[in-house]
Amino acid sequence: MLPSIPLAERLRPQSLDDVLGQEHITGPGSLMRQAIQTGLVPSLILWGPPGVGKTTLAQIIAQSAGLGFFQLSAVSSGVKEVREVIDQAKHQRGAVLFIDEIHRFNKGQQDALLGAVEKGTIRLIGATTENPSFEVNAALLSRSQVFVLKSLTPEHLEALLHKALTQDDYLKGLDIVLTQTEALVQLSGGDGRKLLNLLELLVQAGFRQITNDNVVRVAQQKTLRYDKKGEQHYDIISAFIKSMRGSDPNGAVYWMARMIEGGEDVKFIARRMLIFASEDVGNANPNALLLANACFDAVQKIGYPESRIILSQCATYLATSVKSNAAYEAIGAAQKAVKETGDLPVPLHLRNGASGLMKEMGYGENYQYSHLGENNFIEQEYLPEPLVGKAFYVPGENAREAELKRFLAERWKGKYGY
Repeated sequence: MLPSIPLAERLRPQSLDDVLGQEHITGPGSLMRQAIQTGLVPSLILWGPPGVGKTTLAQIIAQSAGLGFFQLSAVSSGVKEVREVIDQAKHQRGAVLFIDEIHRFNKGQQDALLGAVEKGTIRLIGATTENPSFEVNAALLSRSQVFVLKSLTPEHLEALLHKALTQDDYLKGLDIVLTQTEALVQLSGGDGRKLLNLLELLVQAGFRQITNDNVVRVAQQKTLRYDKKGEQHYDIISAFIKSMRGSDPNGAVYWMARMIEGGEDVKFIARRMLIFASEDVGNANPNALLLANACFDAVQKIGYPESRIILSQCATYLATSVKSNAAYEAIGAAQKAVKETGDLPVPLHLRNGASGLMKEMGYGENYQYSHLGENNFIEQEYLPEPLVGKAFYVPGENAREAELKRFLAERWKGKYGY
């Protein structure tokens, strides 16, 4: 008989040791594990993509620490429901209030939590797929510990798949043959719940052999409607960004329309364009960042539906702008160098000689104040010795960055390849 409880729920981990892919916050000696062991559980914000264990962790924390557990969804709950839970929590020795999608709570709803969190009436655990720096009130954020959860790796997904086939009572009795896993893993996109849902769809469709062709066949039968919480979320935002990067305003507004019609938060769309303005346009057109920032501010003031016009203006501007990822590549190259070379010492002439002792040690000695030179420039070294001459920023070939390249060439006379 087909189980009434979904596979993902049947396989929900019951302890920290069973949680896959989040060892950086659940492993031995971790802050989370120590908090559970001591019973001193702080308020938490769990930030990560869908299907990586945010709800599971909240339940494990409450159960392991012996705390009552209340759960609300920010989609369907408001201040009234929050206050009702707080009143119930007052009669318990300790309670966790888990709020899924806490980023959907407005300021007033989040403010309603503050008093109970401060008094310790509840330990708030909020789950969000959005950056809490943007979506959670500063007052609430300052009273919470933020944990960042990661997407599951292919290895984690493979392990979860084998766990389902060997530990779930229903699946064990079906003699399922696992022939290929690439499609299941790829279509899951790091989402464990999605992996198990796809596996369950295969079984319900009558397949007893797991092959890539069977997985794709079943997956294509699923609805293509945009789901801001599901698999289409990341696929469509990817198509939107790639359309702008490819200078196609038509593709950009189409994929934007798909998000808007699917109920996507307009601030999410605006935030992605703000990132795009630096990552993909950069110094080829510095005005792009200004417009994208203005767009982000405007949609917060205007709201839907009028904000769609502002979003469309920004998207079409970014799509038709000249492009450069030189700034994006520069910080990536610099971070790579930092990881490879470690904490290289700051050259003495660049150090701050704030005390007499520091000056005696040579701090700041021979530093030349650039504004005293011709055109406000004096050539001197700004990189640590092992990296001398290393170019991280390489301007593109567009008109604006060609001008920057000429500026650098005039001053550095061939150094860094300019």
